[in-house]
Amino acid sequence: MLSPLAYYAILFAVCAYAFLRGRADERLAAATCIAATFATNIVYNPAGSFSGVEVGVLIVDALALLGFTFIALRTDRFWPLWVAGLQLTTMVAHVLKAIQLDLLPHAYAAAARFWVYPIFLIIVVGTWRSQHRARDEARASTA
Repeated sequence: MLSPLAYYAILFAVCAYAFLRGRADERLAAATCIAATFATNIVYNPAGSFSGVEVGVLIVDALALLGFTFIALRTDRFWPLWVAGLQLTTMVAHVLKAIQLDLLPHAYAAAARFWVYPIFLIIVVGTWRSQHRARDEARASTA
């Protein structure tokens, strides 16, 4: 996994782009990522180091799933479904750890953290497409 500094740099870049160039869906997804990051920092127990189920992180991930699902259910765009699906995959990591407590802590941590990067990529692509769609709509209305 990337260093925390690299993660925060990517988070900042993705969310800044979504807030500056995106519409409501992109902004809500970015806000969900920011809120989940800060909440995870509050609830994460470094002493546990993913040796057991990280209950606080599980709760934050469940709330993020609810947020992404809310966005997906209210929009006419397809990309929020992908984001919600990837967040659901993160939840599966927590379930697997609960089922198999001897799951290696590094495997659990990687599975719980990995999917944020594809989520970031999808938010960027969704923002880019939204930006171009808005520009095309503006051109069509002036023509």
